[in-house]
Amino acid sequence: MTDDSLRYNGTSDLYSEEDIMLRIHGLRISFGDFEALHGIDLDLPKGKLIGLIGPNGCGKSTMMKCISKINKGWTGTISIDGQDTAGMRPIDVARCVANVPAEPGPTFGMSVMDLVMMGRYPFVNKVWWESPDDEKAVREALRYFGLDHYRRKQLSLLSSGEKQRALIAKAYVQEPKVMLVDEPTSHLDMKYKLDVMEYLQTMARESDMTVLVAEHDISLMARYCDLCVIMKKGQIVGFGDPKKVVTAQLIRDVYEVDARVGTDEDGEIYVLPKRAVSD
Repeated sequence: MTDDSLRYNGTSDLYSEEDIMLRIHGLRISFGDFEALHGIDLDLPKGKLIGLIGPNGCGKSTMMKCISKINKGWTGTISIDGQDTAGMRPIDVARCVANVPAEPGPTFGMSVMDLVMMGRYPFVNKVWWESPDDEKAVREALRYFGLDHYRRKQLSLLSSGEKQRALIAKAYVQEPKVMLVDEPTSHLDMKYKLDVMEYLQTMARESDMTVLVAEHDISLMARYCDLCVIMKKGQIVGFGDPKKVVTAQLIRDVYEVDARVGTDEDGEIYVLPKRAVSD
């Protein structure tokens, strides 16, 4: 299958206008002579956990950075809940888009509560001083993500799974309409992988939020995500119910790997890589 035949032509026919939270049309960005995204068209509904999968360098992180306006110089349109982000200030974008990195970065002795409270910064007027409402929102988030008993503990003393939950809690108190999560399970053992994905799935459904997760574990994405977006070489090559779009042929075309794709006794998809495809 050629790259042209893999190209995906948009998703607007799958959902009604009122269901769409994030709309991307004609998104392109280049770095020097290299065009990283080639006219992305994508409509993502609210209240869904959406997996973003594809090989390294396919444009996943680049697209997410365009959505949050970290990347500059892109062309096309990105709108959130019907509002074009082109004219939005960074503070306005932060009020509707939250980012969850794979790692917290340097924490300098910061406590869990300090980190999560940082998620309230977009709502600060003039001088920062957390209000009772801010503290209430943070404490509720800490309880929701099972971290309240760690609130005074230094982040550096938490396990990888606990740190990831703290990062998600920080994004959650930002009250976003769209949450962008970058490889949330990359450093986690099996138990914490499942915990994190269950939190994200529940949060998307209960908060009517669009949660877009970039992840390499295709089996995990297929199990927890309502929808999957598949990228290759800066373009979208598939979109839909993971049980329908994740196939052995797609894995071969996108990852250049022969794989067995099957379902277990519970009807969940699994992907078992077998061998790299020879040139």
